[in-house]
Amino acid sequence: MSAAMDTESTYSGYSHYSGHSKKAHRQGSRDRHKSPRSKDGSRSEKSVTIQTPPAEPLLGNDASRAEEGQDDNWGETTTAITGTSEHSISQEDIARISKDLEDSVGLDCKRYLGLTVAAVLGLLVFLTPIAFILLPQILWRDDLEPCGTVCEGLFISVAFKLLILLIGTWALFFRQPKADIPRVFVFRALLLVLIFLFVFSYWLFYGVRILDSKDTNYQGIVQYAVSLVDALLFIHYLAIVLLELRQLQPMFTVKVVRSTDGESRYYSLGHLSIQRAALVVLENYYKDFTVYNPALLTASKSRAAKHMAGLKVYNVDGPGNNASGQSRAMIAAAARRRDSSHNELYYEEADHERRVKKRRARLVVAVEEAFTHIKRLQAEDQQKAPGEMMDPREAAQAIFPSMARALQKYLRTTRQQQYHSMESILQHLSFCITNNMTPKAFLERYLNPGPTLQYDRDRWFSKQWTLVSEEAVTSGLQDGIVFVLKCLDFSLVVNVKKIPFIKLSEEFIDPKSHKFVLRLQSETSV
Repeated sequence: MSAAMDTESTYSGYSHYSGHSKKAHRQGSRDRHKSPRSKDGSRSEKSVTIQTPPAEPLLGNDASRAEEGQDDNWGETTTAITGTSEHSISQEDIARISKDLEDSVGLDCKRYLGLTVAAVLGLLVFLTPIAFILLPQILWRDDLEPCGTVCEGLFISVAFKLLILLIGTWALFFRQPKADIPRVFVFRALLLVLIFLFVFSYWLFYGVRILDSKDTNYQGIVQYAVSLVDALLFIHYLAIVLLELRQLQPMFTVKVVRSTDGESRYYSLGHLSIQRAALVVLENYYKDFTVYNPALLTASKSRAAKHMAGLKVYNVDGPGNNASGQSRAMIAAAARRRDSSHNELYYEEADHERRVKKRRARLVVAVEEAFTHIKRLQAEDQQKAPGEMMDPREAAQAIFPSMARALQKYLRTTRQQQYHSMESILQHLSFCITNNMTPKAFLERYLNPGPTLQYDRDRWFSKQWTLVSEEAVTSGLQDGIVFVLKCLDFSLVVNVKKIPFIKLSEEFIDPKSHKFVLRLQSETSV
């Protein structure tokens, strides 16, 4: 590696080197050392898995993780590799990939089976009233009593009610799933069972009382079909109450804590099951929590390892002499080292803040100068022919070298370089130029770490989540319940607290109580 450092060549963007095999070997070793961490210990808790739809996979970017013990200048000699690159993979990685594929296949089958059952039942529900009206016309039409205008009005009523039911069912049930939950949704399953029993009972009564006896009262048959449609509409109203309205009133407050850095958020939830509450927490996590950055944890780990390193004591008088004195000396040295550790931490943090402020100031100045150059180019383009004008992409490529080095150093100092590639920076710069945005708007993405949704999916460090709960995941939220959402690198600990009952009283204030009389003495002291 030292030879590569001696022969490196840097440019204003990102430097390159050809140590592909070493990088691949280091990547494979990191993956092999990391795989045992993803295994759960011997716990008595129930563990189920929540996986996002396979159409949008979330791939963990293991190659962008920072190694322990790296200093702030590691990016000066290690860079992004362009062109071809080599990757290594271990047996543990192959086993994990095969397990993920098996889990995804099982979840796909379960999801499509539920959709198939719901679609078949919905088709049966919509065809049943039509069949009730048409079967007598087909089987014993000559024996039916004339109905006239009354039946025609009922036909129109059935048609419009079925149209309303169709639109409501499409809006409530036929939605693209956002995630795969480990267990069935209880209220939806109960509604499907209720609809099946309801339609089955109507068919049973229709077969016994109308088909077998060949009832000739056609108006009564049509009214029987209308009553079925009315009952289906009421069931749809019940579904809206159970699936949508019941959970709107806040009843619980959940505290979500990320296990690695302690970042926390509070959310208010209604009557939900544990698995649905987990989905709500994950949806809010991707938009509220800052992106998980494991590189920020390496500094604290290296500092802790340095302070926990043992002291070596050499006995020059021979073994077995003055053992108690050596023990006291080691204890005293460890105490002195512990007392001075806070000073080291203070100066390290102060030095880091100083370097961040310095490089931030350089970055702000470089970006402002680059945008000033853009305005000058735009003024020159207005005087050129339409075919000679630059598009936003070309303008971004023209000014990027002037700010690239300052931006690169700032991202390295704040350990954000793995989330921003050169292509993503150019795209964001061209977007800002297209929409005539200011330098401050361009820098907002890099000066402050944003939520996870702001970055590409291959930077999310999460492919699937595992829900760990001592209670059944289909049970409702209760006061004091704690469940954990785990992914490969970190976990979210969720603590549920019930919103307390608030007793609000009223106190009446008499308007006359605000009146007062001001009395002035006529005589004053001299």
